[in-house]
Amino acid sequence: STPFLKNKRIGIYEHSSAGRDLYKPLFIALGAEVVSLGRSDNFVPIDTEAVSKEDREKARSWAKEFDLDAIFSTDGDGDRPLIADEAGEWLRGDILGLLCSLALDAEAVAIPVSCNSIISSGRFFKHVKLTKIGSPYVIEAFNELSRSYSRIVGFEANGGFLLGSDICINEQNLHALPTRDAVLPAIMLLYKSRNTSISALVNELPTRYTHSDRLQGITTDKSQSLISMGRENLSNLLSYIGLENEGAISTDMTDGMRITLRDGCIVHLRASGNAPELRCYAEANLLNRAQDLVNTT
Repeated sequence: STPFLKNKRIGIYEHSSAGRDLYKPLFIALGAEVVSLGRSDNFVPIDTEAVSKEDREKARSWAKEFDLDAIFSTDGDGDRPLIADEAGEWLRGDILGLLCSLALDAEAVAIPVSCNSIISSGRFFKHVKLTKIGSPYVIEAFNELSRSYSRIVGFEANGGFLLGSDICINEQNLHALPTRDAVLPAIMLLYKSRNTSISALVNELPTRYTHSDRLQGITTDKSQSLISMGRENLSNLLSYIGLENEGAISTDMTDGMRITLRDGCIVHLRASGNAPELRCYAEANLLNRAQDLVNTT
């Protein structure tokens, strides 16, 4: 049979990724024409959850210059994927995870509570388990899901993807891999978009945007006291973060404080687990509204 990436041009943003020498032969074996991009002998920090302005501009320019169907990259140690569509627009990690899960025909999904709420809306999977943020919590949820479901996956907003059960695809058995895998979501997305474009797949999804940022130099104690303020008196917290006119309809304390506002937008505050910083996530039907919520907060 013809390799499914025949006639596709894939750019690989190699930078200093630990796995950079593995990717080109892999995509060539699947039939793609491959263009190597941005290789560096110095360490390049890539945050897959907050792609830098420079990397966003690079991707758009490469997509145009080399007429690419997609760009594949990873973070520095090669376990979190970063994939751009044919226009060089990087996909958010949770949207990539959603499309990969659909391509794998998953029944049940474990995701952190910070992921886009369209995933847990009930329209895509039999069951979605929301966890605290971090892959150990996603992996822990697999035990519970495996009691009731046989095709199980998990993923994170940073693109990390984990296979929670064996899954049969094209009569081949893909064994469970409960550790982050950057290549599987890329391959499944490219397979799913083989007769269309990546942007067309994204545009078929309900329109819901997420945005996140962090305030550095905020101690865990300071972050926790802010969240405690919200627990005791939510309107005080909303005033403190500049959202006194918004009004809240519900809160979720799975990990930090996730507030659903009157207009359906979401603001989520939590202390980072590995640095002295306060993280803020927002979700809205318009991208600039999600960005404004983060910037205001």
